[in-house]
Order: sequence, then C-alpha cells, then structure tokens
Amino acid sequence: MAAMTTPTPAPTRTSAPSSLTRSEGGGFAERLRTGFGLLGPRHPRHTLPVDQFDTLSFPIGDDGVVVGVTAEGQPAVLGVNRPTPYDVLLIGGLWTAQVLALRAAATGARVAVETGRAQHWAQVVQAVGGGQSGMTVHDVGRVPPLGASAGSPVLVIRDCGMRPPRGRVVSAPWQSVLTLLPYLSPVAPRLMRQARLVGVQRVSPDEAAEVGRVIGLPRAEYEPLPTLGDGVTLWCTDGDRQYVVTQPTDAEIGLLGVARRMD
Repeated sequence: MAAMTTPTPAPTRTSAPSSLTRSEGGGFAERLRTGFGLLGPRHPRHTLPVDQFDTLSFPIGDDGVVVGVTAEGQPAVLGVNRPTPYDVLLIGGLWTAQVLALRAAATGARVAVETGRAQHWAQVVQAVGGGQSGMTVHDVGRVPPLGASAGSPVLVIRDCGMRPPRGRVVSAPWQSVLTLLPYLSPVAPRLMRQARLVGVQRVSPDEAAEVGRVIGLPRAEYEPLPTLGDGVTLWCTDGDRQYVVTQPTDAEIGLLGVARRMD
C-alpha cells in the first residue's frame, strides 16, 4: 500500500494594501504605478453664507440672436431657430437686417437672402461664407427648397422692396422668415397682422399712427417712432413691446459701417 502523503499547503498570499494606502506612503513613482496619476491643484472650498444666497444669480435667458439692449441695459434676444413656423416683419433699414443676418449665421443657422439688390449683400455673403452651410443670395421668387431641420435651421430674409410678392418659400418648422420693408406700403398691414414679431424703426408721423392702429399700440408707444435714433427698433409681439438699441461690434462696423436708418 502506498504511503499516504500530506499535501504541502500552498503558500498564503497576503492581500496587497489598497492603492489608496500605498499611494499615501509612496512618492511620485508609486502613484504612477498604482494608476492614480498626479495630484491636481488643491483649492479651498467656495462657500456662501445662507443669508447671501439670494444674491447669487446668472444672466441666463432665451437662446437666439442678440438684437440689442433694452432701456434697462439687458440683452434683447430673438429666437429665430424654432420648431414652429415664425414670421418676422422689420419696417426699417437694410443695416439692421444685415446685422441680424450676420448674427443668425454666427449661431449656426443657414441664411438665405431673397433680394433684387444682390450687390448690397455681396460683402455680407463674403464675410459669412457662401454655400449650403453659410449664406446664399437668390433672385426674387427664386429661393429653392432649403431642407431646414433641427440640426440645420434656416433664416430666410426677404429684401424685396415695398411690395414683396408672396414668397415661394414660407415659414416652416426650423425655418423662420424675416421680411424687410423700408417703409409702410399697401401690403404692410397684412404683413403686420401675419407676423409673430414686428420691428419698427424711425417712420413718419402718419406711418407711426398707422402702425399703432394696425398693431394696437397705445398713443404713448407709437408717437415716439418718428424721433427714434439710428439703430433703435420697437419690437412688438402680442403681449410684449420693447425699445431696443442695436449696438454693432467692431467687426460689424468694419463691414457695414455705423448704424443707419437710410440705405
């Protein structure tokens, strides 16, 4: 009978200390070997007493294009990239429309300009960049389907004179349309009633009264319209009205010049 042998017990493995424990006692090389890398900067905690909590605020508002500042010094933001159709009417100057085009393009929107004076938009197109991802200019009535989507919103600017024809391309989800009128015309009342937002710059006293009648403005709000300075616009919706000053950046001044009402 073969002699029974007692198996030799396997050597016991002592558990390695945790990497946290090892890194506390080790130096630079030890921390790298255990995978924790380098120590980052250490800063004291930022604390705020409870009685000062109400003073903590952040200037967060709607996203969109900053069209200027209000009388209170707050930014006025126009959200042109919307999932619903959005029509804007601007009774004002080409300068303001071009500033809005530049700023809309800066937010990532594609800008399509329908105009009979393409030469006035040439330098803006060059600054933004042409093609499907920038700004394009089309003859009146020749704007093709633009394929607007949430990932590629579109702003159509209709610079078609005093009597713009009914456009082939209309507002749609993610495709807003801004119509520019230099002054009031027979089609202005219809456009004002259709628009979700109306901007009015300096007009004559008779035109101011007509704007007030169509939109339903109190006398105190439409009477100052003939005295507005260059770059000042009264923006009106169904429930809100704001006087806004468009302040150009240095780059915008270099491209378009200073604010002006007349083209």
